[in-house]
Amino acid sequence: MAAKKSVEDLKVRGRRVLVRCDFNVPLKDGVITDENRIVAALPTIKYLIENGAKVILCSHLGKPKNGPEAKFSLAPVAARLSEKLGKPVVFAADDEVVGPKARAAVAEMKDGDVVLLENTRFRAEETKNGEAFSKDLASLADLFVNDAFGAAHRAHCSTVGVASYVEESANGFLMAKEIKFLGDAVNSPVRPFVTILGGAKVADKLAVIENLLNKADTLIIGGGMSYTFLKAKGLEVGTSLLDPEKVDYCAKMLKTAEEKGVKILLPVDCVVAKDFPDPIDAEIETKVVPATAIPADMMSLDIGPETAKLYADAVKGAKTVVWNGPMGVFENPILAKGTIAVAKALAETDATTIIGGGDSAAAVNTLGFGDKMSHISTGGGASLEYLEGKALPGIEAMTDK
Repeated sequence: MAAKKSVEDLKVRGRRVLVRCDFNVPLKDGVITDENRIVAALPTIKYLIENGAKVILCSHLGKPKNGPEAKFSLAPVAARLSEKLGKPVVFAADDEVVGPKARAAVAEMKDGDVVLLENTRFRAEETKNGEAFSKDLASLADLFVNDAFGAAHRAHCSTVGVASYVEESANGFLMAKEIKFLGDAVNSPVRPFVTILGGAKVADKLAVIENLLNKADTLIIGGGMSYTFLKAKGLEVGTSLLDPEKVDYCAKMLKTAEEKGVKILLPVDCVVAKDFPDPIDAEIETKVVPATAIPADMMSLDIGPETAKLYADAVKGAKTVVWNGPMGVFENPILAKGTIAVAKALAETDATTIIGGGDSAAAVNTLGFGDKMSHISTGGGASLEYLEGKALPGIEAMTDK
């Protein structure tokens, strides 16, 4: 992939700079419950303010189905951002995003001012990368900076389309950091390189497993996806999550790993229960059984203590660790022990530790290990696609250096 321009390569003083951020934050009754993504965007925004740019911010939030919906408005983000920056953030409350309010707000900007546009997905053509909306966004700006790694795997108007209609475009600091950590890990890792994959579905991680079999020294597999691998080894998995169509594929992956000298670690013991907890954090009766003896009428919902020790030991000797996906139903305290053990092992190692967004990022932050990791990716789907070795459209669209 060609090296792309960074925000520091642009002459921004006195220029209108449109910045695509990832402000897709969780809201409860109009209150932001996790502001990590807002905090992650601050370095680029502050740099532009300090260097005299007119800073126009845009982002999506949630998935509005039929155009504008009040519950998906970015108004709460504007208020929180204003507090974080210690200066007013003018919110352009246009349902058509680039409307009279947005144009008026931008026209009145002085160097160092900040305007936030309304949710880009209030325009239906945003997700289709429609030309008209891309041109509308570009009409507000001279330059474009993409700092939304979490949306970099989507070719939308506000991540890709707009870049064709401005003078120059560049990566923001967050985007550059993501590319550096994930890129170095996948393309030139300091070895031993250990990858931990968890989460529910094997199907979601197939391409990642395939790519990492050519890169990693050890592949650790936990979570719901591990039971299809255990099945591929001829073990019975009771009523545990299983993807019957992928059993042969998993058997092939185990054989490929053996041929390449890549170590694949699978659970040796499991925490089983009669049923999935309902609600998810409900008290539940469990027992620990060997992976070779999962009862026919029970399901495994977490890795057992022996597996947790095995996985933690594998991490201890590593120099680079990438983790994507929890080891069990971490939302339930009784079933979070495996995920906690892995998070703790990563927190205690001297290795470069990279958490691949989504559920693993939530788990690490919820369990209080966030500040012990080298890098927590802000993009779940984007980091997965990057680990697959795919080119991300939001990065490709930036101006080459």
